[in-house]
Amino acid sequence: MTTVAATVAPDAPGPADRAPARPSRPGGRRVREQRLLVLRLGAAIVVSLVVLFPLYWMVVVAFSTRADLLGGALRIWPSTFTTANFERVFEAFPVVTWFGNSTAIAIVVALITVTINVLGGYAFARLRFRGSNAVFLVALATLMIPVQVIMVPLFTLVTRLDLYGTYWAVILPTAASAFGLFLARQFILGIPTELIEAARIDGASHLRVLRSIVLPLSKPLIAVLFFMSLLSTWNDFSWPLIALKQNELFTLPIGLLYLQGQFGSDYGGTMAFALVNVAPMVVLFLVFQRYFVQGFARSGIR
Repeated sequence: MTTVAATVAPDAPGPADRAPARPSRPGGRRVREQRLLVLRLGAAIVVSLVVLFPLYWMVVVAFSTRADLLGGALRIWPSTFTTANFERVFEAFPVVTWFGNSTAIAIVVALITVTINVLGGYAFARLRFRGSNAVFLVALATLMIPVQVIMVPLFTLVTRLDLYGTYWAVILPTAASAFGLFLARQFILGIPTELIEAARIDGASHLRVLRSIVLPLSKPLIAVLFFMSLLSTWNDFSWPLIALKQNELFTLPIGLLYLQGQFGSDYGGTMAFALVNVAPMVVLFLVFQRYFVQGFARSGIR
């Protein structure tokens, strides 16, 4: 019986003689990530300062005295903190009435808009009927039509319905939006289909599915639609100016126009009135910011 012995060449490199692997440098990667983080934070701070500076300057001018404003020297903060500008504006104009009008109109429009857009979004997302895609595209196509184009026919319609000069002349034409419909459809499409199918198999109607499954999962969507409609209606100027004719029915943007006409050089009073108009929306955005971001993120809009 022949035995063959395996021999190893003496010059062949063994595992111990091989060159050690080059160690990775986790420190270098960490340094690059820290530099990118610093650059992003720096860019975010610069952009935030640019965006917030007009609001900050509005606050400074609103609480400054006439001597500071007419002196010609720009101040980072008022030398004398005063509320005289607010007192003068509130005494000369029915600001409280206009504020109430803006609040009532904006809330009613937002509630109607949320209701219509959620119902329409559910229909386009979960119901299949002939021509649904065509109808949805036609609705989206209205986003390309400027508001100024439809003002004349809209005014004619409001006049024939005997709504001119009332709150409903402002509320009904703006109670729904094509963008809100698109946003609601995209959000509801992101809800798991299994949940809706299981409810349908158990015999739940579409309204029951909407009430018990879709709405509890759509809190970010509802917050976004409500805030967007509220903001759009609150800042709307052109249509309320056309549809309203009585002074006691005016909204804050129209009141600001009258204030600029009578107090053209009163920058303190103008900024005080503008701050009253802007402050509620800023507070609402800070309150609903978390839902606002979630609503857009889960709708597939980046």
